[in-house]
Amino acid sequence: MSNTIKSTFLRGFVLIALLLTGIQAMAQALPNPYRAVDTWAKLPNGRTMGAVGGVTMDPDGRHVWAVIRCDTIAPGRFGDECLDSDLDPILKFDPDGNVVESFGGGMFIWPHGIATDSEGNVWVTDAVSEARQPDGDPRGHQVVKFSPSGEVLMVLGTPGEAGNDEHHFNAPADVAIADNGDIFIADGHANTTNNRVVKFTSDGTYIKSWGKTGYAPGEFRTLHAIAIDSRGRIFVGDRSNNRIQIFDQEGEFISQWTQFGRPSGIFFDEHDNIFVADSESDDVQNPGWEMGIRIGDALSGWIDYFILLPTGDPRSTAGNGAEFVAVDRDGNMYGGEPSTQKLQKYVRVRH
Repeated sequence: MSNTIKSTFLRGFVLIALLLTGIQAMAQALPNPYRAVDTWAKLPNGRTMGAVGGVTMDPDGRHVWAVIRCDTIAPGRFGDECLDSDLDPILKFDPDGNVVESFGGGMFIWPHGIATDSEGNVWVTDAVSEARQPDGDPRGHQVVKFSPSGEVLMVLGTPGEAGNDEHHFNAPADVAIADNGDIFIADGHANTTNNRVVKFTSDGTYIKSWGKTGYAPGEFRTLHAIAIDSRGRIFVGDRSNNRIQIFDQEGEFISQWTQFGRPSGIFFDEHDNIFVADSESDDVQNPGWEMGIRIGDALSGWIDYFILLPTGDPRSTAGNGAEFVAVDRDGNMYGGEPSTQKLQKYVRVRH
């Protein structure tokens, strides 16, 4: 290869690198129309806030459901905070931040993802790892469906047993319910667990699964979030691959998006906006990207707003800021922050 050709190739690579850097910079210099409201969530009876897991909205669009992982994190306890606690980890908050319903005490080791269906039922995953599950403990690796008042209506998976067949999960991270009642489970909370999506009918009958550990389309490394948009498409937060993968409900790959950073949480509002929480982007896991919440159009994937993790907050590969996100009918946003132990409310102050 001549020096002229080599020089041309080099200039091309540099141009591409600069273009990508510019796109990243533009995506992270977007307006922020929100104001944080501190100490919004109030726990009863002097209870202290533990790590906040999944957050979602009640069908009324006003009340917020959240996973609060029992006690304040003790040293070395991140990953099994509800192991020996009877505190209710599933809480419902009214618009003023007061708890109006709670349940699930003693049923989970590490409650993680949460979803509601059109009837107001609440679905919660237990994503405890095999390493943190005591021998013989009949919890973990399950997805539980509750009535709005906490009655257990269905259990998917075999509690206490990890596996990868139609009757078992391995650290299921999240759950989403389609309009027809079909159930989609993001099965796997680590690169070494299951990395698949599992689909069931509304009555819990297994239909199919797709995905495996890897980097290609339809392969995953840590499925941390799953959500369904108004068109019925399945959005999967493929966190360790720094991308969102999009499928139809039969598991056919549609596209992948990398512009939302390293996705931990995904939520769609009634206006077809997509909200993606990125709690892990840094110079090790996703160089060139900042942690925060990115908001964009669910059809085009164009990002309109970015709520940057506040300057001065500690950054680490353990994750910071909002890992989960939900939005009420008035456009106010709620971030579930495990490491900082906050259920953070953001008020929309301009349009």
